[in-house]
Amino acid sequence: MAAAVFAQPGSGARFDWGLTGAAELGRVCAVLVVVDVLSFTTTVEVAVARGMRVHPFPWGEQAAEYARRVGAVAAVGRRQMTPEHPWSLSPAALRTAPVVADLVLPSPNGSAISAAASATGLPVVAACLRNARAVGRWLCERGYGSVDAPIGVIASGERWPDGALRPSVEDQLGAGCVLDILSGVPGGLSVEAAMTLAALASTPDVPAAVRGCVSGRELVEVGFADDVEVAVQVGVSDVVPVLRQGVFSAA
Repeated sequence: MAAAVFAQPGSGARFDWGLTGAAELGRVCAVLVVVDVLSFTTTVEVAVARGMRVHPFPWGEQAAEYARRVGAVAAVGRRQMTPEHPWSLSPAALRTAPVVADLVLPSPNGSAISAAASATGLPVVAACLRNARAVGRWLCERGYGSVDAPIGVIASGERWPDGALRPSVEDQLGAGCVLDILSGVPGGLSVEAAMTLAALASTPDVPAAVRGCVSGRELVEVGFADDVEVAVQVGVSDVVPVLRQGVFSAA
């Protein structure tokens, strides 16, 4: 019985980290929100806003084979981009790449979580700083957030070299932006969700925090500062990408 507490019962909006947290909340929530600010869910928002359908896929070489089977284009790693193949996990590059109907977008964090969550049959929403407010409003308008239809907000986090989860500032703040809109849901916030919202409230300049955190500095130092700048644009998008039957498209 003690294991039931990990699902944060009795609240309308809940929060957890990573693939394991998503699996736990996916057992009991009516909808999951995946947040991977640098960069999976930001890239999904950019792609869907341009009319592309996005297929999440775990990180690995099998993505290209899967793309061939479903008639899609497979995105590559940022450093594997070429003028002939400009589709990658870089949201800045994807803003100018040719539009394709279907894009397979692998990543080790947000995409892997989304792909696993889709197997549960739950709707899965991709949220980032750009569209967090729109996602929160969309959830509220559809009646999510009661104790009987709770929302699970998942911060994807990053990975240490040994594969362990590294909780990340940018995803905590992105999740907080969604929870800020959900703070009035009928079921209220779990303690974990409320503490995540408190972290946002104590951050006076969210873009500066993301630029200065480990993940932001890492991307800048390897030459992808433009990706960070796209990701830190708070509240600029009304696009709500929803994953149904394995594909993200606009709600």
